[in-house]
Amino acid sequence: MAERPLTLMAVHAHPDDEAIGTGGILARYAAEGVRTVLVTCTNGELGDAPGGLKPDDPDHDESVVVPLRRRELEASCEILGVSHLELLGYHDSGMEGWPQNEAPDSFWRTPVEVAAQRLADLMREYEPQVVVTYDENGFYGHPDHIQANRITHAALAECGIPSKLYYTAVARSALRGFRDVLAQAGVEGPDEVEDNPDFGTPDELITTTIDCSAVAGRKYASLAAHASQSDNIFFLQMGEDLFSTLMGSESFVRAVDSTNAPVPEDDLFAGLR
Repeated sequence: MAERPLTLMAVHAHPDDEAIGTGGILARYAAEGVRTVLVTCTNGELGDAPGGLKPDDPDHDESVVVPLRRRELEASCEILGVSHLELLGYHDSGMEGWPQNEAPDSFWRTPVEVAAQRLADLMREYEPQVVVTYDENGFYGHPDHIQANRITHAALAECGIPSKLYYTAVARSALRGFRDVLAQAGVEGPDEVEDNPDFGTPDELITTTIDCSAVAGRKYASLAAHASQSDNIFFLQMGEDLFSTLMGSESFVRAVDSTNAPVPEDDLFAGLR
């Protein structure tokens, strides 16, 4: 019987989330020969349309946005070396409080058990040892991110795979002075980075930090592949050099583990190889 390959699965809500939260680990582990699987839950209908048109603009056309974002996602995956892209195809629910949250076909309104069954089937197919998604608050409260967390836990409960589950995280200590560094480079960062005391993850909860400096350029390029969303991806304003300096590592909280590998870790596959 063939040995089960090392496999990393990332479960994300929208096209471009894979680059923002996990571009470094996807590129690094792909370069090491690990099979990488990206599950994107929604089509990203409520992202910007060409010309920067927002979803509330009467000329915003979802039939144009969806194929455009699909092409950008495929380009990002190619840059990151993602082995397999799986699309669940749910409708984007929009930001918290948007009326689209309550649309019956939105990801947010999809019964957890329905979407979780589809994800469990993918876990059975690929048998990932490691899965990465968002924390219970979806990192910053986005309904689709919260739903991704919920269906991931339900899928794990249903199929018993993987060995380790991680949440994306940004250590609060890393955010101190972040906006000042950006300002010196002429970049205006989002206010919540330092103004919101709940933004970021308490340092003591961080279990795992992965050095992605060798592939930071590929992460930046994967973000740039999502050109239609450039207004929303402030990281692109940094330029590749500053981005690589500030974003050379990715941090995580280990939420589920059956390996008993000691923490802190510097490898998502610690205890598995």
